[in-house]
Amino acid sequence: MTFASPGYLFLLLLLVPIVFWYIWELHKSDASLQLSGIQSLKKHPKSARIYLLHVPFVLRCAAIVLLTICLARPQLSNRWSKESTEGIDIMMAIDISGTMLAEDLRPNRLEAAKQVATEFVNDRPNDNIGLVVFAGESFTQCPLTTDHAVLINLFQAVRFGMIDDGTAIGLGLANAVNRMKDSPTKSKVVILLTDGSNNCGDIDPITAAEIAKTFGIRVYAIGVGSKGEARVPYQTPIGIQYTTTSGQFDEGTLRQIAQTTGGEYFRATDNATLKRVYQEIDQLEKTKIRVREYSKRSENFAPFLWAAICCLLLELLLRFVVLRTITN
Repeated sequence: MTFASPGYLFLLLLLVPIVFWYIWELHKSDASLQLSGIQSLKKHPKSARIYLLHVPFVLRCAAIVLLTICLARPQLSNRWSKESTEGIDIMMAIDISGTMLAEDLRPNRLEAAKQVATEFVNDRPNDNIGLVVFAGESFTQCPLTTDHAVLINLFQAVRFGMIDDGTAIGLGLANAVNRMKDSPTKSKVVILLTDGSNNCGDIDPITAAEIAKTFGIRVYAIGVGSKGEARVPYQTPIGIQYTTTSGQFDEGTLRQIAQTTGGEYFRATDNATLKRVYQEIDQLEKTKIRVREYSKRSENFAPFLWAAICCLLLELLLRFVVLRTITN
């Protein structure tokens, strides 16, 4: 509730001298009567009139407060907003080749990528997001969807060995582009994450980038891996063994893919850097939201006015009927 004329509320300060005047008059009107004893008076209960003696004054003060509130014009405000959201289509293409098990990111590159990507998905509830995985081949793990709970479950199911090993970057990018090329959404983005160089597949990565550009799809390319060597586990008949892999890969191609499509290239050398990369992409591709607010005010003095009238009527009833006095 708000007041159209709140200045009138300062009139309530007048109650202070009124209360002091009432107390002063009570002291002036005190009368004294000398008695030899009061034992006989204690046997008689107090009259209800004694308890009601000051009620008329309280009712008059309440009426003054309520009428002052009426003068200040209390108003109720009904607010609501209309919000229209334009989501973005985002296809995530993630490398699941053997080198993504390298442990320079914790616990490894693939699990780190899954964890950060899941946080990214949770922060964008209005977007259509899908998932493509690739190694030696490529397939769609989840088509574009706003059901992010399903998408995250499918994210967790991604693992090395789902498809033949290798790094078909062009095939993975082309698959992601194919999944969103017919979407009516104005903003379309592919987040391409890999730690290697294209070494298999029938589609060249630059060709796939040209196709993405044709359909107005931006590609944000992320190269994952430290600058030095990293341990990579592999299964043998006698258990898990480790080999090393270099952090060097074809960054030039990833840069060219991003540049061709109007996107950007990022290098993530550890978990913190990878998280910052996704945060930067999140800022670059903000969902567009248009909000319109409406406000409707209505006068709300009537309840206070009726309450003031009731207080005044009740005061008159008590003063001239219940507590009336006889004067000569």
